[in-house]
Amino acid sequence: MNSDSYNEGDHQEDEEVRVSNHSGPKKSNVLPLWGNERTMNLNPLILTNIQSSHYFKVNLYELKTYHEVIDEIYYKVSHLEPWEKGSRKTAGQTGMCGGVRGVGAGGIVSTAYCLLYKLFPLKLTRKQVNGLITHPDSPYIRALGFMYIRYTQPPADLWDWYDEYLEDPEELDVKAGGGQIMTMGNILKNFLCKLEWFSTLFPRIPVPIQQKLEKKMNERFPPVANAPVTTAAAAAAAVRKPPLPTTTARHIPDSEAHFGEAEKAAKVRSGSGSDRGGYSAERGSERERGGERESRRVDREYKEVNSGGGRRGDYRERSWDYNRDREREGGGRGEDSRKRHASYSRDRDRDRDRDRDRDRGRDRDRDRNTSSGYSRDRYRHRH
Repeated sequence: MNSDSYNEGDHQEDEEVRVSNHSGPKKSNVLPLWGNERTMNLNPLILTNIQSSHYFKVNLYELKTYHEVIDEIYYKVSHLEPWEKGSRKTAGQTGMCGGVRGVGAGGIVSTAYCLLYKLFPLKLTRKQVNGLITHPDSPYIRALGFMYIRYTQPPADLWDWYDEYLEDPEELDVKAGGGQIMTMGNILKNFLCKLEWFSTLFPRIPVPIQQKLEKKMNERFPPVANAPVTTAAAAAAAVRKPPLPTTTARHIPDSEAHFGEAEKAAKVRSGSGSDRGGYSAERGSERERGGERESRRVDREYKEVNSGGGRRGDYRERSWDYNRDREREGGGRGEDSRKRHASYSRDRDRDRDRDRDRDRGRDRDRDRNTSSGYSRDRYRHRH
């Protein structure tokens, strides 16, 4: 940027007259400083990294005037984050060691924040600040001017500074490394309504003043009742499903009720009038027919086992597989099938009890024989 091609002083005077006419009587050219006059209300970790950085101590030390700092902003600033990309390691930090609080490990402080703090010792006047926020050459010059206001000016004066620019459409990329483009108006709304700015904090605004700012923001930008859906997920959630058809429940008398019939009737009712319901009812009828065929197969196997055509262990294994398959398929297949299965279970339990009693009898006989042999040996040895 060529300073000779642009008369900064004339531009600042014109802007001061315009701002004065817009906001009423002409204000003093001397700006008040709010908060800590030594640290500019910056985060202590950021301030320490700025003051110890080579760029601030060597390169910026040579800049002595307001215009030289503006030229440096024009050439060097490419984002508004406090840290350069990839230099801040906050992985694993929690609680007060998190990135927002600024008490964790530091990084490489950004050029933007070094130049922002460089403006502070210059004790900018109202005319110079107006020259920053209306500068035509770079949006980053304007953004640093608005950020200087946010850090140094009384909270009660923020609305007067920002009001005229809340709908400014000029765009800039605020993220280190790129990828987050914002308009100047949205940046100023963020400055007014939020305390956080990336991995640092702005000075706190007193609650009464914050409430007044929010009221003015709501009056200026009233919330829209039916805001347009901006994301695909939100659009999908906003689509209302058609209401399900209402049907009157039919009472089933006790004489007609069977185990599993109520569930089947409920599925048929819930799907009546739709393809999905017909499909569910058809699958239910197929499942019933499959259950009857399986029951007949088990009957044949049971008869073969009882007639001596197979071993009891094979039947138990097949019966266990059958029960497992029925549990996996889910649902009942009628009262008759369940009764037959219950009878099979009783027979199986009876066979198990009989085998257990027989084993116990064998153990008692073996113990008795062992005891008798031991007694005979003792008698024979004694006599």
